[in-house]
Amino acid sequence: MLGLAKRAGKVSTGAFICGKMIKSGRARLVILARDASENTKKSVRDSCKYYRVKLIEASDMAELGHATGGGERAVVSVNDNNFAKAISDIYILSEAEKG
Repeated sequence: MLGLAKRAGKVSTGAFICGKMIKSGRARLVILARDASENTKKSVRDSCKYYRVKLIEASDMAELGHATGGGERAVVSVNDNNFAKAISDIYILSEAEKG
């Protein structure tokens, strides 16, 4: 789903660009890699909390990069309500299956 959103032009990648998307109000969902640096995690978590953007911590940087068709990425923002909801729903289902 993330790759489809990327091809539709509804995804931003990288901590700096995603930070701008969060602050501008365009980000609807932010996905943070579990292996991102502690500074990046804190910055993204704080921004998402302050601007009330849903945050998911999932995957690792290599997998996020692969899903978006690039190199390793620590942060990905989904900038469309429909894609954000679909990705969030898939994440919730996969977490429920894990137990």
